[in-house]
Amino acid sequence: MTAKPAIDALITDLANQGYIASPAIATTLFLAQQLARPILIEGPPGVGKTELANACSAMLAAPLIRLQCYEGLDESKALYDWKYSKQLLYVQVLKEQLQEVLGGASGLDAAVERLHNFDDIFYSERFLEPRPLLHAIQSEQAAVLLIDEIDKADYEFESLLLEILADFQVSIPEIGRLKAKAKPLVILTSNNTRELSDALKRRCLHLYIPFPESRLEARIVHSRVPEVPDQLREQLVNFVQQVREMDLKKLPAISETIDWARSLILLHSQSLSTELVTDTLNVLLKYEEDIEMVTPEISRLLKGNP
Repeated sequence: MTAKPAIDALITDLANQGYIASPAIATTLFLAQQLARPILIEGPPGVGKTELANACSAMLAAPLIRLQCYEGLDESKALYDWKYSKQLLYVQVLKEQLQEVLGGASGLDAAVERLHNFDDIFYSERFLEPRPLLHAIQSEQAAVLLIDEIDKADYEFESLLLEILADFQVSIPEIGRLKAKAKPLVILTSNNTRELSDALKRRCLHLYIPFPESRLEARIVHSRVPEVPDQLREQLVNFVQQVREMDLKKLPAISETIDWARSLILLHSQSLSTELVTDTLNVLLKYEEDIEMVTPEISRLLKGNP
């Protein structure tokens, strides 16, 4: 029995959420679901890595739990912290009850024995403040856990993730292991600003999303901005594809193609002209030196001559 019908169904379900997935993306997602493995998605910014997590959340009707990574991110921001104010209140209440608890105890040993008979709740789940990773582990419903831009976090933080990625559990020294109530679909994204550790990669299915080829990009634009006339869509996709072949500081991503298409609709455009492209090139390109490099080439690019 082939898995192709299930993969095709994923492509259709994602398309219903506005995400046009390639067969490679759908196949990786299918395997991740079947094997209960995280997905590490790498690729240039703006090609739909984060958007895939959003689409999966909508497709599966699962809550999306997002952890945005940055330099200096640590356990107290990503995994858990203690509710210190409530712990202090607990200490205050305990002090007020201490005489009653120890009443009648004869000697230090007897007092200590009585204290041991009470549950130690000071470091218990009752005083845990869950952060995104623990929140995903404790969720009664299987969630989509997005660990976004893992390459911005420190190497040390990757070590913190290994237990979750491998066993869907976390270990808290004062409490012990907490296993996932329902295994989340874990998606990590990276913009390749640094090399990730082999240990992290080994625990994930790897998926690279490149800039889309012209036919796929046209389908994405049609899905996200259906108001764009066919001729204009073909022109702008062809233009963007050629711009990506130039030696620019930042190549336009699919998100910028979509922004440009929406801008052209707002300007009631039916087709591209040199003047129109010149006036709106700042929507597509984010650096002035890139705009200065492309501007003299606009007429040539519109003729479709790379």
